[in-house]
Amino acid sequence: MSRIAIGEISHETNTFCPPTTLAMFVARHWDRGEEIISRERGTRTYLGGMIDAGERLGVTLVPTFAASTEPWGTITREAYDTMVGELVQAIQQAMPLDAVCVALHGAGIAEGITDLESGVLEAIRNVVGGAMPIAAPLDLHGNITPRMVSLATGLFGVHEYPHTDSFERGGEAMAFLLRVLRGEITPAMAIEALPLLIPASPSALEPARTINAFCHEWEQQPGMIDCAFFHGFSHTDIPEAGVTVVAVAEREAALARRAAQAVAREVWARRESFQVKFPQPAEAVAQAVNLAGSVTPVVINEVSDNPGGGGPGDGTHLLRAMLAAGLSESAFGTLYDPEVADAAHRAGVGATLRVRLGGKHDRLHGDPLDVEVYVKTLTDGRFKLSTPMGRGSPVNLGKMARLACGGVDVVVASQRTQVLDPEPFLLQGIDVARCRIVGLKSSAHFRAGFSRIAKHIVSTDPPGISTSNLSSFQYRRLRRPIYPLDRGATY
Repeated sequence: MSRIAIGEISHETNTFCPPTTLAMFVARHWDRGEEIISRERGTRTYLGGMIDAGERLGVTLVPTFAASTEPWGTITREAYDTMVGELVQAIQQAMPLDAVCVALHGAGIAEGITDLESGVLEAIRNVVGGAMPIAAPLDLHGNITPRMVSLATGLFGVHEYPHTDSFERGGEAMAFLLRVLRGEITPAMAIEALPLLIPASPSALEPARTINAFCHEWEQQPGMIDCAFFHGFSHTDIPEAGVTVVAVAEREAALARRAAQAVAREVWARRESFQVKFPQPAEAVAQAVNLAGSVTPVVINEVSDNPGGGGPGDGTHLLRAMLAAGLSESAFGTLYDPEVADAAHRAGVGATLRVRLGGKHDRLHGDPLDVEVYVKTLTDGRFKLSTPMGRGSPVNLGKMARLACGGVDVVVASQRTQVLDPEPFLLQGIDVARCRIVGLKSSAHFRAGFSRIAKHIVSTDPPGISTSNLSSFQYRRLRRPIYPLDRGATY
């Protein structure tokens, strides 16, 4: 029976944010050994997929170390060295092994290291040697590099955004390793990089939908194993940032290269279609009000303050516009403001408070709102995700409060996160299906949890650290020329 180690070091790094510390990882997700199995079994995550496939296929799973945290700034060297040290030590203690399956992201950056994933893979290689198969599922927002490809036996990017197929990619990576160990396949990988940055592009919408379909066509070709379109993570100021295509073929590196290049040409041909512009909050709210006159609920998502892309989560641009519009039967969440959440818990349900709401991180995302609120509900912030993206995973947002502010119920949290599904609202007693307008912070992941509820979706993109307006960033290390910053860029 094959012994396959599983683990994870995952982070999406927005280099325009403050540093991500060791304490942030420890506080959010820091598991050793059997803790990984206990936490991840039955969840729709990479590790959940690995565990499911491994147990189904008769693999002896050896859990090692797993850590991740919310997207934020460059990881401190202390955090990087500690996490890699934990993973390497656990793998060393688990030897002998037949293979390693490690969940990575693809857009991790640490102090002095622009390619975290290659650093992790190289550290594993130094322990297990050059011959042992290593596979890794990756986020489609990874800035994938040739170094990653050279260090891994197989890389498997999620195809969907929202990432509803993380579970499948984890299972695919595990099944792939077993096929390699049995001698059924001898994989060859190829990567093709484009001089292209793209903003958040949901896979159910064009042009990402067409590109994914093209990848799937290539995967049906004889000798092909996998073909993945990586959108890249554009909020990173590193030379490697940008779109890539990674293909895996049986033995034939030339076939993998043809597939990667063919998909890359299709992406490049549609490069302008990826560049989208969204209305500012006041206009978005006006659109939502008009739409809500016929069917409800209407969801407004604030792209530019997405904690899932590095946003502080306490921006007030959209909330200010919703309050100014005098909405009724509406909700907004979650707003990251532990100070206000704590004040609400101290005051208790039924209290009326004067608070400075949000806007505490910086002025870019909006000034604080000086408002009077009524404390309607208080909770501990604990729930499980119901979205197809990560279903079953536990969440702890700390002290939470439902604050009635005119006709808008504002959900305040003590931990920073984007809204993935209705659960944080439901925890506070809000049925979003019965709201007229729901404002939330997310670029696209919310669609997995709200697509069956929202009658319409309106996106807004005020100033913010996760904005789709890439020209607003001061890139200093990014390779140039690159589209759309340089309209003359060629591929």
